[in-house]
Amino acid sequence: MSSLLVGLAAGFLGGLVGIGGGVFMIPLMTEVLKFRQQVAQGMSLVAVVFAGLVGTIVYGVHGYLDLPTAAVMAVMALLTVRLGARYSCVLPEWRLKRYFGVLLLCCFTALLIVKPFLPGSPETGPPAWVHWAILVLLGAMTGFISGMLGVGGGIFMVPMLVLFAAIPQHVAQGTSLLVMIPGSALGAWTYWQRGHVLPRLLPGLVAGVIAGGYGGASVAHLFPDLEMRIIFSLMLFGMAIRYLRTPKKKD
Repeated sequence: MSSLLVGLAAGFLGGLVGIGGGVFMIPLMTEVLKFRQQVAQGMSLVAVVFAGLVGTIVYGVHGYLDLPTAAVMAVMALLTVRLGARYSCVLPEWRLKRYFGVLLLCCFTALLIVKPFLPGSPETGPPAWVHWAILVLLGAMTGFISGMLGVGGGIFMVPMLVLFAAIPQHVAQGTSLLVMIPGSALGAWTYWQRGHVLPRLLPGLVAGVIAGGYGGASVAHLFPDLEMRIIFSLMLFGMAIRYLRTPKKKD
């Protein structure tokens, strides 16, 4: 029951502000369920796979997918995600929590500062070779960070795709969800192999994330975008400070 509630809360918050639930799910699992950081990240990646599948279907129905972009980024993410996951598994927990705090600060910046300036439908973009080079680099970065910190990567993929690859906002969101699926699956398998996934809690967590994400996305339009973005950005900032202040322990 506790994993179901965590999944519902993380999925709802993620759906409400239009990002993946990992940045909410991991703090809930470490603070409420008292999971070790690596276990929380492994569980999060499993849930992200299913959340990505549901989101991709919804965006695909509305035509908001760029398959060539997704293919390039997914291939690059697959090449680096296991490196990130393996690195995470050998890091001391206090250091990993501080790294996660840095990610939360980046999420705070993306939501509160970058998102308001994202163009709605960019008409021009960089030269073709620059465009594809950006996608290759972004895919590799996404895979490594996803594996190391247990998140899907949408919080930084979407702004990067819009700002530097000139991809429309809704297409960037749908494409990032598709990219998450194979990378998160491989990362989750790496965590599973190292005993950082608890199979008995997965059904409740996955069901909660799917239901919560659908519910959050369904009611997001009822709330003013600016106020919601400020509230959740401040939540991320508070969690980031808490993680960054994790006391150093002997390795």
